[in-house]
Amino acid sequence: MAGSRVAVVTGANQGIGYATVKELCKTFVGSVYLTSRNENLGRAAVEELEKLGLHPKYHQLDIDDEFSVLRLRDYLKATYGGLDILVNNAAMLILAKDEDSRELFAENTRSVVQTNFFNTFRVCNILFPLLRPHARVVNLSSSMGHISQIEGQSEAATTLRAKFSSPDLSYEELLKLMNDFLDAVKRGDHADYGWPRKNWVSYIASKIAVSAMTRIQQRDFDVDPREDIIVNHVHPGYVNTKMASFKGVLTIEQGAVAPAWLATLPLNDVTNPKGAYVWHDKTIVDWVNGPLPAQY
Repeated sequence: MAGSRVAVVTGANQGIGYATVKELCKTFVGSVYLTSRNENLGRAAVEELEKLGLHPKYHQLDIDDEFSVLRLRDYLKATYGGLDILVNNAAMLILAKDEDSRELFAENTRSVVQTNFFNTFRVCNILFPLLRPHARVVNLSSSMGHISQIEGQSEAATTLRAKFSSPDLSYEELLKLMNDFLDAVKRGDHADYGWPRKNWVSYIASKIAVSAMTRIQQRDFDVDPREDIIVNHVHPGYVNTKMASFKGVLTIEQGAVAPAWLATLPLNDVTNPKGAYVWHDKTIVDWVNGPLPAQY
């Protein structure tokens, strides 16, 4: 199968990832891999899609385990010789409680940021060398990942927004920003550096970092000798998933619309969004200046 086209969706045994696999099985000409941390749950999800007449493939992937990512890389390289679509969907959310100790809050914040940003960044670093010309990468962000979530006009907030939104931001600077955030949370003074005092600040920070990372990645792809590689970051909407405590207003299929669309953007089309922040209805939203659409 070397040379055959292949797509990978992370964290896909349920929710938006599952629905994205479902849609790609209908629209993408090639092998579509549903991946998950838990192999039993992943294979059960594949069986459910097979009952619908679809034919996804399965590979175990725990983005928190570097060796798991390396095993997937080696498998893709040996079996397909490359990678055509990568949807970085795997993520987690731990809402802080007012009664949480500072130590517990810091520990949970580190877990969220580690999975959602640092380990997604590592997945990209390991798998990007496999990307073929015309590959498409989709990074799942969130409305919480818009730069305006760093609120207010204080000098600290203004400075923090400017750092994340700088068109010249480097990976090294982004990594430092996130490590500085974790250090500040551990000390209990993150709000002094412009971060919001919200129970979901860990998720906000992690998704802002994913969005900032996407912008850097597209800068790199623009000068990559491999032609027409595109990455975008997407807010899939307030989707009725376990992460949203099943309170979302959109179905998982509706949440998969924009990710699946971005994963299958046509080849060499100058109108394609590139490095863009995309709303669930496919609207391109200015990540730096907004405004955010009213509908979530």
